[in-house]
Amino acid sequence: MLLHFQCLCVKLRILRLSRSTFLTRTVSYVLPHSRDISDFLRVVNSANENKIRKAPPWRVMFFGTDEFAVESLKILTESRNPSAGKVVDTIDIVTLPVISSKEVPVRRFARQHHLLIHDWPLQWPCKHFDVGVVVSFGCLLKEELICRFPYGILNVHPSLLPRWRGPAPVFHSVLHDDAVTGVTIMQIRPKRFDVGPVLMQKEFVVPARYTSEELGADLSKLGAEMILLRTLWQGEVIKLMDLVKEEDIPKLSDLELKRTQIPGSFLFHKISNILLVRCKDGLVGFTAVKLKKRLSAADFYNGYLHQSSVTRSGIPQEKWLFKTFKKQHKKDKDANFFIHSYNHGRVKNK
Repeated sequence: MLLHFQCLCVKLRILRLSRSTFLTRTVSYVLPHSRDISDFLRVVNSANENKIRKAPPWRVMFFGTDEFAVESLKILTESRNPSAGKVVDTIDIVTLPVISSKEVPVRRFARQHHLLIHDWPLQWPCKHFDVGVVVSFGCLLKEELICRFPYGILNVHPSLLPRWRGPAPVFHSVLHDDAVTGVTIMQIRPKRFDVGPVLMQKEFVVPARYTSEELGADLSKLGAEMILLRTLWQGEVIKLMDLVKEEDIPKLSDLELKRTQIPGSFLFHKISNILLVRCKDGLVGFTAVKLKKRLSAADFYNGYLHQSSVTRSGIPQEKWLFKTFKKQHKKDKDANFFIHSYNHGRVKNK
């Protein structure tokens, strides 16, 4: 299913809540790395907390201008389709106004697909949004605007940050003959460009004699695919449903932890009727899945899971792991990889 955008949204929400908890009790939907970034977070309590959605489909505001941004906008627009999992409910576009009868590619795409367009500088509309997405926008967003999004704002940047922070990263990669570049998805921070928590990065091997236009086209597709990925189980698309709250994740025994130590491994917790899935830095809980049809976690366990899913050592076989699927790229060094970077509450169970 198109799970990754959901996980990124949840991770951004968790990052904001973790900072709020620190402030109130003196103490991120996914960080992929084991580093504490809470000291960098600024959280503003939302006056419309009751309007915040806890699960998709999300209400998205998209900021972009050029052809690089259009690829991400395309996939977000397509994800409104119920047959695609309907990760996105509504999507509004913020872009540059028409100057001398010329409109930027993002504006043209939005007009052709009947998307609501807002000119920059933005006059905030009288409606609610869950998350923002910035792709090749080129305008600095003020803190007041960033804090209007309960799940924060994602930025799709065509370099492996911190290398080539700022404008024209694709041009600089070609100019300096970089052998490897890539795409970074990060969380927007106020006052500076391309500074903030890195949520995900993927490398891209640059072919010899590649032009900036060719590299930009490939990185735009890679960035779009990183926003929305499908989850596979035994080669079939599976939708993990009804996310369990952090406080409801059960504690596991040492043996259960051993069986869920690999990202993508899972365990059905019979007492709580929760399907637990191991992410890179924590466990995620679900009470239902959709595999051809909707099943409760208990029905999924009874109908599809059995002792052959683990070896004698208690470690699950690779074919039983949940995996993330994306289109194959012959130049992509990491085209087939396990579920990662999904941090729903940083549940450690250690």
